[in-house]
Amino acid sequence: MPLEPYELANWKTARVNIDYHVEIERHYYSVPYQLVGKRVEVRLADRTVEIFHRGQRVASHVRSRESYRQTTVHEHRPKSHQQHLEWTPSRLIDWAQTVGPATAQVFGKILDAKPHPEMGYRSCLGILRLSKIYSTERVEAAATRALRFDACSYQSLKSMLAHGLDRQPLDESPPERAPVNHTNIRGAQYFDPPALLQALDLATREENRC
Repeated sequence: MPLEPYELANWKTARVNIDYHVEIERHYYSVPYQLVGKRVEVRLADRTVEIFHRGQRVASHVRSRESYRQTTVHEHRPKSHQQHLEWTPSRLIDWAQTVGPATAQVFGKILDAKPHPEMGYRSCLGILRLSKIYSTERVEAAATRALRFDACSYQSLKSMLAHGLDRQPLDESPPERAPVNHTNIRGAQYFDPPALLQALDLATREENRC
């Protein structure tokens, strides 16, 4: 007789997303980041989720019923994401506040749009780096324009600054905005200049490698 009772399970196939997670019944489970873009097989049981690639089990998780949440194993992250763990969304938004409120709102939109916040970290760090290349005033003006046209991304702000669109007046005065009220904001005491410089330096090196 088997030592454990038979457990009914379903098998599914899934593709690993860019954030090294697979979506199973509206929940996201991590796999080793080297499998990004690969197809995997998923064994879905009542209490566990097992993920296989070419017949080898690459991940095992306790099954979760929380929709649109993530279950992540630390070792599945690439080295750069492991280093980003101390750069929480709240810290990134606090850094953005040093540029201006519009920039902080852009950061909030970038992070909220991602199923896994880490996916937005590099874009946010890139925008902070733009404020060193141009100026905080110009980046804040570009962020205001990005909010008006719902173009909140690093590439959009970079293009605006490169073409001088931030210096062009908007067709009409932007609507008055309420103070930034984002769940990830913890206040100015969370701002850490040395950590910010380290983050910007790493973002620069990563972009140069691309």
